[in-house]
Amino acid sequence: MIDDSPVNFTDKEYSVIDMLQSLGLPRTEATAIVCLKDCRELRSLHIELVSGLRQPEVSVAMRPLKNRGWVDERPEKKNKGKGRPVKYYQLTVPFTQIVQALEEEFLKDNTEKVIALRRLRELETLLQN
Repeated sequence: MIDDSPVNFTDKEYSVIDMLQSLGLPRTEATAIVCLKDCRELRSLHIELVSGLRQPEVSVAMRPLKNRGWVDERPEKKNKGKGRPVKYYQLTVPFTQIVQALEEEFLKDNTEKVIALRRLRELETLLQN
C-alpha cells in the first residue's frame, strides 16, 4: 500500500538523523530511514521532497539499505510505458531492529578497539624492558 501522507521533519527527526550519523551511517542513509520509519511505502519523489535529497542521492542511499535487508524497492511502470519506472520504498524491518543492528556493530567495533589498545599497552611494556 502506498503511503503518500505528508511527512514533515521536526527537531525530533533531525535528532534521530544526527544520532544515526553518529553511529556511522551516512547522512543520506540516515535521512532515508527517518523518511520511511513511520510510513508503509513511499515514492522516491516523496522522499526527495521531504528530505531535501536529490534523486541520485536517494538511489545511492537505498542501495546499502537494501543490501542490509532493511529496505525493499518496488518499481512500477508508468501508465504510458515511457520513461523510467517510479520506485517505491519501504522498511522491511522495524526501526527498533535497525537500532539494535547498529548497536551490535558499534559494540563489536569498540570491543575490537579496546582489545587493540590493550595489546598496544602490552607491547609498549615489552619494548621498555
